[in-house]
This record gives sequence, structure tokens and C-alpha cells, in this order.
Amino acid sequence: MGTLSSRVLGLVRDVVIGHIFGAGGQVDAFLIAFKIPNFLRRLFAEGAFSQAFIPVLAEVKKESGLSGVRDLMAHISAWLGLWLLLVTTLLIVLAPYVAIIFAPGFWYHGDLVKLAQTTATIRLVSPYLFFISMTALCGAVLNTYGNFAIPAFTPVLLNVCLIFFAVFGSSWFEPPIQSLAIAVLVAGLAQLLFQQPSLYRLNVFVRPKLSFQHDGVRKVARLMVPALLGVSVSQINLLLDTVLASLLVDGSVSWLYYSDRLSELPLGVIGIAIATVVLPVLSNTHMAQDSDQFRATLGWAIKLVVFLGLPASAALFYLSEPLIATIFYHGEMDFHSVEMSSLSLRAYSLGLLAFMLIKVLAPGFYSRQEMKTPVKIAIWSMILNMVFNLMLVYWLKHVGLALATALSAWFNAGALYWFLRRDMKFYVGRDIRAFLLRVLLACAVMIGFLYLLLPAPLFWQTQSIYARVYAVSGMVCVGICVYFAAVWAFGIRFHHLKR
Repeated sequence: MGTLSSRVLGLVRDVVIGHIFGAGGQVDAFLIAFKIPNFLRRLFAEGAFSQAFIPVLAEVKKESGLSGVRDLMAHISAWLGLWLLLVTTLLIVLAPYVAIIFAPGFWYHGDLVKLAQTTATIRLVSPYLFFISMTALCGAVLNTYGNFAIPAFTPVLLNVCLIFFAVFGSSWFEPPIQSLAIAVLVAGLAQLLFQQPSLYRLNVFVRPKLSFQHDGVRKVARLMVPALLGVSVSQINLLLDTVLASLLVDGSVSWLYYSDRLSELPLGVIGIAIATVVLPVLSNTHMAQDSDQFRATLGWAIKLVVFLGLPASAALFYLSEPLIATIFYHGEMDFHSVEMSSLSLRAYSLGLLAFMLIKVLAPGFYSRQEMKTPVKIAIWSMILNMVFNLMLVYWLKHVGLALATALSAWFNAGALYWFLRRDMKFYVGRDIRAFLLRVLLACAVMIGFLYLLLPAPLFWQTQSIYARVYAVSGMVCVGICVYFAAVWAFGIRFHHLKR
């Protein structure tokens, strides 16, 4: 529920930003600056660190109990905090050079105002890296102890701060977009403080200790190196998209951002939420040496992702322009930006199911502390993404960047499954294949009904916001009802989705 609230509120946040600031210009500068601590956060915290830390924490918890967990937390928090302080300081000092590296298009086109604004914003949001990465450490501990609600709800605070500062703080700053940078800084501290009472109740709130010889820290570091390479690959892909988009026409960065954010709503609610539950469960089943339960958990996760993710992908593709127009077409957002964003949303939607499958297949390796295979796959995916980017960006512009991301995601998901089948004897059996066919048929029925209800294209440009909301809400409700009626008619029942 916390993940759903966070994602929905995140969409509201993007609507507010689009309404107040529009697309292009200062929004491009803020989005690029904010991507940098987010990129590093996913490397040092939610990505590589969590994938290395959670299996080790589960092992320590089983073998040494609470005292072992407290000792590991004391030492790992000291080391992580030290590295984060170092990286944050470097970001602040080297901000002008970082801006040129991540947005060469601004420099290439001679837009020195936008480049200077990006530099100033990088300096303001850099401390967010420290706060949110330490928050991710706390969240990993809470997840290991079965407390998923607090970490899932924590991102709500970021969205609340961004909405508040965008609405009430934009008039306090010059340029107004700097209000969002201050909001990011405030939100980072608020999220870290929010999780501390839960750690205290678990009795794992400890004072950091710096040691060069702690076995747990060394084991996490050893596992983190290949995981860092794997996670950095996907993040480099996203940053490469941003770099290339900065070389295109003004607004391209914003168009990709708005469409990507809309595609991330189902990804976060479905894929990331399931993955958050799956990794600790798989780690525990691996520690118990229960290979049958390990494979059964993976199979359940795939069925749940297909059941929820496939109709979401189909709906995003078919309703891309109505959704973008209804959500973003007001205030400073013009209809040309709506059309451009809807095109890239269609491309992203083609890879949405693949991204969800990656989120549940990769923990099959991380839970066994096996990092090399997903790293190799991720590197090949990155290379493919770069090739697709260079092939498609000339002809399809920003849409080609989104399509390249989708194609490389399908390669990543397919390769992960192939190696799980080889190493863990995990098969997509007849029951899962039959389940997939029924879901596909139900999606076809849903799209058929939406085709009958969809208004003419001119409707979304000429009608009021109220008419657009009414039309989209009606189609979404009908689509959901038709889909669930169809899956029931094709024989899918609740017990097919139970773990």
C-alpha cells in the first residue's frame, strides 16, 4: 500500500511540475541535475549495496542473531557513510565538470544559462545522495525483519516535499525551479529520520564503528563489486539516454522524463513491490537449502508479474496519448509536448513487462550471493542498448532512445531466465505457459473494448480537463472490469496467484 501511495503521489508530483514549469528549459536542467544523485544512490544504496547486503544480513541474522546484526549494522553504516560523504563532497566541488559530462548538449549548443543552472542545482541536491543512501540501508534491515510498510511508505515524503515547494516555494527563488532542489534536500533528511524509530524498536539502532577487519563488511564489499558493475550498467543506459537527449531539440529530456515517469508507475507498484518481497524470501529459502521452495517462489513471482504487468503494458501503449493529455496537458504544457511524450511512452511500454521480469529474476541470483552472471548479462545489455541508441536516435529521435531501452530490457530478461534454467533447473512449465496464454487473451478482449470507447484524436486537444478526466477514468474503469471478467472467464482463479 505504501508503494502504491508513493507512486500515485509521484505522478501527482510530476503533474504539478509539468503544470507550473512545463517542458524544456529550466525543467531539463533540474531533471539532469537530479538524475546524478539518483544514479549514484542506485549504485551505492538501493542497487548494488542492497543486493549484496541483504543476503549477508540474512546469513548473519540466522547464525548470530540480534548481536550479530547489531555488530554488522555498526560497521557497515560507518563504511557506507564514509564513502557517501567523500562522493558527495566531490560532486559539490566538481559540479561544473559533472554538468558538462551529463549534459554535453547544453555546452554543445552554447546554452550557458542552462549549463550554469544545472551546475547550481547539482550542488544543491548532492547531499541528497548521503541521506537517501543511508535511508536505503535502514530500509534493507527493516525488509529483512519483515517490515515492508515503512520503507515502502518512505518515498512519499519526497513527493510531498516536491509538491509543497513547487506550489508554495517557486515564488521564493530565482530561478523558480531552484525550489525543487531545496525540496529534494529537505526530503532526503526527512526520509532518513522517518525510519529511525522503527530501527530503534527492533533494537538495531547502533552507533557506527569503523574497522578495517570486519568480516561482514569485507563480505558485503566483495559481493558488491560485481553487483556494482551490474547495476551501473542499467543506470549508465539511462544516463546515456539523457546525454543523447540533451543533444536533441529543446524539451527532449522532459519528454522522456514524463513518459518514463508514467511507465514507472506500474513498474513500481507491481515489479519493484514484488521484488522487494521476493529477495528476502529467496535468501531465506536458499539458507534453508529448500530448492523446491526457491523455484516455487520464482514461479509465483513471474505469474503475478504477468497477471498484473501485461495488461498494464497493453493499456499504456494503447492509451498513451489520452493518458499524457489528461495528466499533463494544462498550465505551461503545450500539446506538442503531449504528442512527443506519448510517442516515447509507447516505446517504453513495449519493455515494461521485461523490466518487471528483471526485477523478479535477478534476485534469483542475488539471493544465492551469485553476482557474476547477472553482471555479465547486464554488460551485454548495456552494449546492446548503446548500439540500439546509435541506430535509432537518428531516425526516431527521443523515441528511438526509449525503444532501445525496451529492446535491451527484453534481452536482459531472456538471458536471466536462460541462466536460471541452466543453473537452478528453473523452468517456465506448462502451467505458467497456459496462464500466460489466458492473460494474453484477456488483454486482447480488454483492448477490443477500449477500441470501441476511444474518442477521436482531436478530442484530447480541444476538450476541457474535466472532459478528458471523465473520458480516461471511464475507459480505465471499463478496461479493469473487462480484464478481470475475461481472466475469470478463461479460468484464472485467486488460488492461482497465491504463493
